[in-house]
Amino acid sequence: MTLHMILLLILILAALVMFSIDIIQADVVALGIMMALILTGIIPADIAFSGFGSDTAIMILGLLILTGALVRTGVVQIISRQILRRVGNNKNQLYWVIMGTAALLSGFISNTATSAFFTPMTIGLARRYKIHPSKLLMSLAFATILASSLTLVGTSTNVVVSGLLTDYGMEPLGMFELTPVGIPIVIVGLLYMFFVGRHLVPARDEEEVGLTEKILPYCSEFEITEDSAWKGKTLSEIGLGHEYDLTVLRILKEPGYHVSPRGNTVLQKGDKVLVEGDRDDLVAMQEQESIKFTGEFKDKKDVSQELSLAEVIVLPGSPLIGRTLWGLSFRQRYGLQVLGINRKGETIHQRISRTRLKVGDQLLIQGDPATIQGLSNNNNFRVVSAKLDIMPETKRAPIALAIFLGVVLLVSFNVLSLPVAVMLGVLIAFLTRCISPVGAYQQVNWNVWFMIASMLALGQAMEISGLAALLADQIVMLVGASHPLWLLAAFFFLSLALTQPMSNQAAAVVIIPIALQTATQLGLNPRTFAVMIAVGASCSFITPLEPAALIVYGAGNYRFFDFIKVGSILTVLIFLIAIFMVPWLWPI
Repeated sequence: MTLHMILLLILILAALVMFSIDIIQADVVALGIMMALILTGIIPADIAFSGFGSDTAIMILGLLILTGALVRTGVVQIISRQILRRVGNNKNQLYWVIMGTAALLSGFISNTATSAFFTPMTIGLARRYKIHPSKLLMSLAFATILASSLTLVGTSTNVVVSGLLTDYGMEPLGMFELTPVGIPIVIVGLLYMFFVGRHLVPARDEEEVGLTEKILPYCSEFEITEDSAWKGKTLSEIGLGHEYDLTVLRILKEPGYHVSPRGNTVLQKGDKVLVEGDRDDLVAMQEQESIKFTGEFKDKKDVSQELSLAEVIVLPGSPLIGRTLWGLSFRQRYGLQVLGINRKGETIHQRISRTRLKVGDQLLIQGDPATIQGLSNNNNFRVVSAKLDIMPETKRAPIALAIFLGVVLLVSFNVLSLPVAVMLGVLIAFLTRCISPVGAYQQVNWNVWFMIASMLALGQAMEISGLAALLADQIVMLVGASHPLWLLAAFFFLSLALTQPMSNQAAAVVIIPIALQTATQLGLNPRTFAVMIAVGASCSFITPLEPAALIVYGAGNYRFFDFIKVGSILTVLIFLIAIFMVPWLWPI
C-alpha cells in the first residue's frame, strides 16, 4: 500500500466523522476534502476541479432548474391537485401514491429525473397534509433508487454491467432479467420506509429551515362570471372543499340577499362567494377561468406581466384603519389586488370589500413586484413575506411539461445523454420564458451543488490511486477459498462501499473484471457475481451522495447521519434479499 493510499484512507475516515458530527457545514467539509486531496498530491488540481464541470454536477444543476420551471408554470400545482382529488384526507394513501408512482417511473427512466420531478410536488402536498417534508422526501429518493433493479434501464449501472459481460464473451443482461429480484427489493424497501424508515427521520426546527411556514387562513371573495363553467352547478358538484380545501362562508346573490351555503345551493351569474382558505388554495382558485376575484384588475394590461404575491400587515396609525377596501378605492390607489384578509384567526362573514380594516389585519395582495416592494417604504403597511412569491404562469404549463417529458424521452431512447438533454431543456425553458435565468438560479440549492462537485474528487482519487482495485484484490485473497456465498457477499459489500464516494458506474467498472476473473478461476458462475454487484452498486442509501438523494438533501434539511441511520437497515434488508434470491435465480 502506497503513501497516497494511506493518506486517502485517513481522509475518507475524516470525512465520514466530520459529516456525522455535523459541526461544520457539509459543503465546507467537502471543499476541505477536495483541497486536502490536491495539497497532499493524491490527485492533481485539474482532475479535482473537474467535478464542477462533470456530468453529475451539470445534470443536477439542470434538473433543479427544470423542476423550477415546472413550479413556475403551475405544473406541479396542477398535478398535486389531481393527487389530492384521489387521495382525500388519507395520509397513508398519499405515501403509497407518491412512492409507488415514483418507483414505477424510475424502473424505466432516470431515478434522478424522477426524484427532481416529484420533489416540489411532495413538499407542497406535505404542507397541505401538515406533514414535515423530511418525512416524505427521503422515502421519495429511496423509492426511486430501489427501482434500479426493476429493469435493465432502471439505472445506467445495469447497462454498464451488461456491457462488461459482453466484453467477457457472455450474454448481455435482458431487459427484465433483473425484475424477479428487483420486485421484492422495491416492495420490502417501501414497506420498511412506511413502517420504520420515515419515523427515524427527525423533523428539525421549522424556523431554522424555513420549510413549513405557518399557514394562515384568509377570507376572500370571488364572483361567478357570465361564461363560467360553474354557472348553474351546485356547491357539491363544484367541490370547493374537496378540490381546493376552501370553506364557503356565505353567498351573496345578485338581488342583494345572502344565502347560507349548502351542498344543493346553485351558483348563478353574478353570485359573490365568500370563502376561507390558505394562500396556496386561493392562488389555485385564481387560475380558474370560471371565476374572478372581486378585487381583480379590470384591465390586466395595466399591470406587469409577472405578478407577485405578498403578505402585508396594517400598521398602527395607518389611515386605512376603520375604512373599507371599497371606500379606499384600494386597487386604484395602490395598484394592488387584495385576495384575502386574515384577522388573527377570526373568520370574517361579510364581503371583503366592505370589511373595515383593523390594526394587525394581514392582507394577501397581488401585483407588480416593484409596487409591492415599494410598500416597505410606506408607513401604512409592513411586508411580512420573507420573499415575494411569483404567481404561476399557467399558460406556459403545457410547454414546461412538454420540455421535461422531451428530455426524458431523449434520454430513454439514447438520443442524448442525460446531462446534454437536461441542459438543452434548460435552454428551451429560457427561450420559451417558462422561467427566467434569475428565477432559475434562485431554484438551485448552491450549498448542495457545491458539496456534490467537491466530493466527486474523492471518487476520482480512489480510482487514480488504485485504492479501489487494491481493496478488491484483498477481499479475493481473504475469502476466495471459503464458501462461494461468502465471496458473493464480500463483492456485494465491496460494491456497496465503493459506490458511496465513487459513481455507481465507476464502482462497477472497477469490481466487475476482478469478480468475473475470480469466479472463472474458481469454477463458479460469473453471471451470479455480475448480478450481485449490479444490485450492490445501486444500494446508495447510507450516504446522500447518490444524485437522487442529493436532490432532496437540502429541501428536507437532512444531515449526513440521517442517511446512515435510515439507510443502513434498508441496505441490510436488500442484502438479505439479494444473498437469497440471486444464487437461487442464477445458480452459483
